[in-house]
Amino acid sequence: MSTSCHEFEVTVHTSPGPTSGTFSRLWLNLIGSHGETPPLSVSEGGCLLLPGSVCPVQVRVSAPLGCLLLVRLRLEARTGFPDLDWHCSRVEVRSLAVEDQRGGRGACPGDPNIQVFLCDRWLRTADGDIELRSGKLCLLMDETEEKVKQQRIRQLEHHQKLIRWREFVEGAPHCVDLNSLSELGPNLRYTFKSPAANLYYLRGFAGQAESWTSFSELETVFSFIGHQNNTAKFVQAHWEEDWYFGYQCLNGCNPLLLRQTSILPPNLSVTPDMLRPFLPDCSSLEQELQTGNIYLLDYEVLDNVPANVINGKQTYLSAPLCLLHLNQRGQLVPIAIQLQQTPGPHNPLFLPSDPGCDWLLAKIFVRSADFQCHQIASHYLRTHMLGELCCVSTLRQLPETHPLHQLLMPHIRTSLQINFQARASLLAADGVFDKAMGCGLEGLPVLLSRASDRISYQSLCVPDDLTERGVDKLPQSFYAQDALRVWDALHRFVFSWVSVYYSGDDEVQQDSELQHWISDLNAHGFNNHSGFPQCFRTKAEVSKFVTMIMFSCSALHAAVNFSQLDFALWMPNCPAYMLRPPPQVKGEVMEDDIMSFLPHVNLTCRVLTALMLLSQPAVNFVPLCHYKDTIFRDDAHCRLVEAVQAELKAISDDITERNRHLALPYPYLDPEHIENSVAI
Repeated sequence: MSTSCHEFEVTVHTSPGPTSGTFSRLWLNLIGSHGETPPLSVSEGGCLLLPGSVCPVQVRVSAPLGCLLLVRLRLEARTGFPDLDWHCSRVEVRSLAVEDQRGGRGACPGDPNIQVFLCDRWLRTADGDIELRSGKLCLLMDETEEKVKQQRIRQLEHHQKLIRWREFVEGAPHCVDLNSLSELGPNLRYTFKSPAANLYYLRGFAGQAESWTSFSELETVFSFIGHQNNTAKFVQAHWEEDWYFGYQCLNGCNPLLLRQTSILPPNLSVTPDMLRPFLPDCSSLEQELQTGNIYLLDYEVLDNVPANVINGKQTYLSAPLCLLHLNQRGQLVPIAIQLQQTPGPHNPLFLPSDPGCDWLLAKIFVRSADFQCHQIASHYLRTHMLGELCCVSTLRQLPETHPLHQLLMPHIRTSLQINFQARASLLAADGVFDKAMGCGLEGLPVLLSRASDRISYQSLCVPDDLTERGVDKLPQSFYAQDALRVWDALHRFVFSWVSVYYSGDDEVQQDSELQHWISDLNAHGFNNHSGFPQCFRTKAEVSKFVTMIMFSCSALHAAVNFSQLDFALWMPNCPAYMLRPPPQVKGEVMEDDIMSFLPHVNLTCRVLTALMLLSQPAVNFVPLCHYKDTIFRDDAHCRLVEAVQAELKAISDDITERNRHLALPYPYLDPEHIENSVAI
C-alpha cells in the first residue's frame, strides 16, 4: 500500500475475550519506508478498548510515507484507573486516497488497499513501543526494506534482554532465568484448566508414615481409587506375570530404555548354562543373541546415585541389569536380573526359577529403578527440558516473522511456565521429589546430569531410535508402531512447510537467524558428543530437527505423561522408592516381607496425588497440529495444515480400530489424545 496519499482509516480490533479490554489510552504511529506519522491517540474520540471492540480512527498524513511497513502501538495508563493489560487482535489500515486506489504515485505494486497488521497478543504499558508488521512470514534474506530488517533485530534484542539463560543443574540443558512467573509476561503464561481429580479417598492418609501391613490393605485402597481405571485394574491383575513385565518395557509409561543386544554385558554375572532352562530346547544363548531375541534393560545411570532419606528412614536405589527373551509366543519375558552393576557374592543373579518372592522382589526393584529414570530422564529431560531449551532459543534467535518461529511456538510456548512451576514445587524443597522419590534432591542433579550426558540426537529421532534399539519390528510394540506413524506424518508436514520458504539447501546455509538458533541451542543444550547438528546445511536436516522438537513436546510427552497414573496407580508396579536394600542372598524373603520394602502409606498417597494431577488432560486441550488462524498467512499454510490433520485423523481411526481388538488398548499416541504442547 502506498502512503503517498494523505488520509487513512485505521481500525483497532480488541480480542473478544472477557478480560481483553483495558482502561489505558492507546497511541498509534504509521511507519512507512520514507517516514512516519506522529503518535495519535486512538482514545481521543471516546472509543474505549472494550472486549471485542472495533475502534476506527482517521489518520492524516502531511508528507509522503512511502510504502506502509509497520504500525507502532503504545499503551499509556489513565490516571485513577487500574493499569490492565490489553489483548489486541489486529490493526487494519485502509487507504482513503483516490490516487492510491488507481495505483497512483508512490504505489507499492501488488499491495492490497487494506493492510492487516496481526497482533494476537497481550500488550502492557510497561512494554513501551510495540511494532506490528503485515505481510507473509519470510526469511531475513527475503526482506527488502531496511526498516523492517531493523525491526527484526530490535525484536530479538528485546527478547534477549527479557528471556535469559540460567543453569539449573550442571551438565544438563539450561533453563529460563526467572525469579517469578510474572517476569514471563502475559504472552508466555497460560491458564491450565483441568477437571478436578478425585482425591477424596487419598486425603485421609497424610499422617500415616508407616509401611502398608499387607497387600490386602493396599488392595482395599486401590478398589476405591482405581475402580474406574481399566488399565490400572489390568495392571493390578497381571503385574506379577513375566509377560506383562516385558509388555510394559514396550508399551508402559517408559518405553524408551529397552534395547536389543547381541552380546552380554561384561558385568552381568550370567552363564549360558544358567539361562538354558528359559530358552527353546533346540536353541542356545549364543543362537538367541545372534538371532536378535535377547533384550536388555540397563539402569547404569543410577549406579551410586545417592538415595533419599524419607520419613526419617534411609531408602535404597538399585542400578539393575535385566535380560529379557523374545519367546516363541512373541512375548518378551525377563530371564535374568542383577540388581547392582558390580558383580560379586553379595549381588546375586535372580532367575525365573528362583523362589517366587525372590523373583518378584527383583522385578519390583527393576520397576522402582525404572520409575526414577522415567520421571527424570524420559519425562522431565526429554520432553520438558528439551521444550524449554528450544523455546528460549527460539524467542532469542528467531523473530516472530520467521516461519519456524510460528511453526514451533505453539508446541513449546507452555514449557517455560510449567517448568518454572515444577522447579518451584515438585523439584523444590518439601516437594514430591524431596519427600517421596528415591533419588531425592541430592540424587536429582546427579541423575539429571548423567542422563543429559548419555542422551544422543539419534535417540530423540523416532525412526533412528527404534531401529537402533531393535524394537521397531517387535510384534507387540504398539508404542513403536504408533510413534513411527505420528513421526512420519509430522515429518512430511514439516518438510513441506520448510520447502515453502527454502527453495534450496543454499538458502538454509545463508539463513543467519537459523544458524544462530542452532548455535544457541548447542551452547546451552546437550554436550558436544550428543550428535546434535552444529549447523544446518540442508532442508532435510532442518526438517528432521524441527520434527524431533515437535514430536518430543507433543506425542512423546503424551506417551510418558498421560500414561503414568495408569501404570503407577497399583503402587507395587512402580514404587517411588525402596525402604530396604536389594537382597544379598536368595531364599530369605517371604511374601509378608515384601511390604516392608515398599513406600510408606502417606507417601504412596502423596505420589499418587501428584500423578493424578499431572495426568489430567486440560479442559482447554489443543490437539496435535491444530493452530490458531493467525499463523496461516496464505492458502499454502492452510493446505499443509489440513493435510497433516487429515493424516493424523486417519492414524487415529486406525489406532481406535486396532485397540478394539486388544485386551489392553494402547491409546496414548492416538493423535486425537495428543496435546499440542507440554502443557502439564
